Amino acid sequence: AAAADAGAAAASGGGSDAPAAPATPAPAAAAADGSRIFASPLARRIAADKGLDLSALSGSGPRGRIVKADVENASAAAPQAAAKPVAAAPAPAAAAPAGPSADMVAKMYETRSFEEVKLDGMRKTIAARLTEAKQTVPHFYLRRDIQLDALLKFRAQLNKQLETRGVKLSVNDFIIKAVALALQAVPDANAVWAGDRVLKMKASDVAVAVAIEGGLFTPVLQDSELKSLSALSAEMKDLAARARDRKLAPHEYQGGSFAISNLGMFGIDNFDAIVNPPHAGILAVGAGSKKPVVGADGELKVATVMSVTMSVDHRVIDGALGAQLLQAIVENLENPMVMLA
Repeated sequence: AAAADAGAAAASGGGSDAPAAPATPAPAAAAADGSRIFASPLARRIAADKGLDLSALSGSGPRGRIVKADVENASAAAPQAAAKPVAAAPAPAAAAPAGPSADMVAKMYETRSFEEVKLDGMRKTIAARLTEAKQTVPHFYLRRDIQLDALLKFRAQLNKQLETRGVKLSVNDFIIKAVALALQAVPDANAVWAGDRVLKMKASDVAVAVAIEGGLFTPVLQDSELKSLSALSAEMKDLAARARDRKLAPHEYQGGSFAISNLGMFGIDNFDAIVNPPHAGILAVGAGSKKPVVGADGELKVATVMSVTMSVDHRVIDGALGAQLLQAIVENLENPMVMLA
């Protein structure tokens, strides 16, 4: 900043108050009695900006020349009678446009039939938080395709063995576990933004978006890296059910460092989710579908492929680090038995 100020001063021709040669003093103005007032260009400019009368000041430079320090030191004590009128302060900058008002929008459709739906507290909170998130969080996006055939086969085997216990694992349960273990494998990405610092978390507390009537909740599964798939499945079912009944306690949907939003069950191939502060990222999960792929041997085959997009807060996670995290998630899902090791 000091260098920039110096450059600006130099460009204006008043970058220095060093004594000028005695033969060429710089006249600034004339006093009321007609005598000349000697002042440096920078001192004249500052005086004009502050509305000061140079004739009321005493110069400390050669031959009584008024320099920058004289103007700055005397500005507060300058006689009010001698001071020039101070220009009015500029009006504060207008706030960023917030779009047309409710009345303006309603007027656009006054000739059409519609039903007005009042916003409840949840909808207002969602609108405010997501608007703030999209405007203040510097998002970037990483995308990968994940082959699910090994996972689907492994899931079927486990569900058959767990049938007597009444446990049925979903693909989402595997995704939660994969994310939790990936955050442990890439610990620098297991973090949250805290305004003027980053908090690196020890445990993998994974939030999962649950759609409810009129909005959504993101219950948090704490210590997900330590829990078995069946434990995660049971906890997720319980949290989701109580979220839909709006019976979650605040500590059950606050916190976490990373989130998952799965719209695959609705047939969505891929989408970009909005990071939920203070989380560092969110994984948007699409549907798995049969697609032609080229195998490692170069042969064309059909595989079940799921597209995912990871939205990342660039203040916490840079591109290479985000790529490492997503790679770890992909490896866990494409090699599901490793998650049980």
